[in-house]
Amino acid sequence: MKDTEHLRPFDWERIFYQEDIPVSYWGEIALRTFIMFLVLIIALKFLSKRGVKQLSVFELAILIALGSATGDPMFYDYVPLVFGIIVIIVVILFYRMITSFTSKSDKIEVLLEGKAIRMIMDGRIDYENYRRVRLPDDKFFAELRLKSVDHLGQVRRAYLETSGEISIYFFEDSQVRPGLPIFPELLRNAVEQTETGKEYACIYCGNVEEAVPGKNCTVCGKHKWLEPVSDKRVK
Repeated sequence: MKDTEHLRPFDWERIFYQEDIPVSYWGEIALRTFIMFLVLIIALKFLSKRGVKQLSVFELAILIALGSATGDPMFYDYVPLVFGIIVIIVVILFYRMITSFTSKSDKIEVLLEGKAIRMIMDGRIDYENYRRVRLPDDKFFAELRLKSVDHLGQVRRAYLETSGEISIYFFEDSQVRPGLPIFPELLRNAVEQTETGKEYACIYCGNVEEAVPGKNCTVCGKHKWLEPVSDKRVK
């Protein structure tokens, strides 16, 4: 930061522009903005979608970039407003360019926005997709409970949308099957020792199978179980 001893308030030349900085530096600002914006998008792609719920990664990157562009000139005396304006203009032009591309190319749209991921299939967690998304169990089950799900056997399909929301399609009452109950107090009391001949639901993937003592789940390879329930939904 520059020496503030001789700082003159309301110095309009300092506020909007500084003569000792060449005009060509404006181009460097635009380039820095473009590079950091790409880095920001790549970094956000590694975050769980649960962390950016209701916003796509691209939209969140736009908001962060605009927030930084408008914030720094507000309280750093050595950052002229024109620099922030350049950043805002570059971000907006970049946004309009990318949205134009995504409207014409499904591949670019998937690259930037992602795509819906199936999380539950016929009353059981789609374990490969679930493991890839790395959504914490407690968060996932909490989202299901908010949609009035008692157990996984009520759910025909569930998708993690690009917004981070979970969309759910239910079985008809006559088609509800035994499934993993997802109430927290039950999940905390999962057992490792099972009784031969009884069906149990794996608390990690929802797979329901007949128990064999000492045997791991045939889907996820883990071994904590709860007795499945087949209650119909309360509407």
